[in-house]
Amino acid sequence: MVSAYEYRKRAREALDGSIFSNSWLLLLLVLLVSSAVLGLVGFTVVGTLILLGPVNVGVSSYSLHLFRRTEQKNKFDPLLDGFRGNVGTNILVGVLTTLFTFLWSLLFVIPGIVKAIAYSQAYYIALEHPEYDANTCITESRKMMNGRKWKYFCLQLSFIGWMIVGSLCFGVGTLWVSAYMQAANTAFYEDIKNEPVLI
Repeated sequence: MVSAYEYRKRAREALDGSIFSNSWLLLLLVLLVSSAVLGLVGFTVVGTLILLGPVNVGVSSYSLHLFRRTEQKNKFDPLLDGFRGNVGTNILVGVLTTLFTFLWSLLFVIPGIVKAIAYSQAYYIALEHPEYDANTCITESRKMMNGRKWKYFCLQLSFIGWMIVGSLCFGVGTLWVSAYMQAANTAFYEDIKNEPVLI
């Protein structure tokens, strides 16, 4: 079983090692741009819900290009992939994952976290399978995460120390950690996407 350490190692390799490498800085910039776009419509719940899916699909697309070292990894064009093709599906994936996670969170915090983890691969799936509808993307994510939720949770927990260190630099360092986490999460997706579904 691949450890959190190995995913972080793969992430650093995709980011060319140095926190000031072009790859790391470009992913950081992609995350800043996507956050800014969502922040601009943050005063309206509807606006946020409409853009959430396409923006996250775009971030997923850029991250995959970076991880796979395609020629697109130095361009911002993949960030727009969520607004191409089946945009309606991308919007619905964002709306439904947010809604379902919120509803499960009403039961208690832990069910909400579990469901957020279960839906965590939906944006990658929506990107790579434009023929799927939103519900299928979410269902496939749940299937993909069967037996792997704890592994994903541990990967997220492994960044706590980095977040604490990053926050000591007036919070600016957390931006670099966010890029690091995004790359590691992409490494996780790449690792499990072709594995058999666990029961």
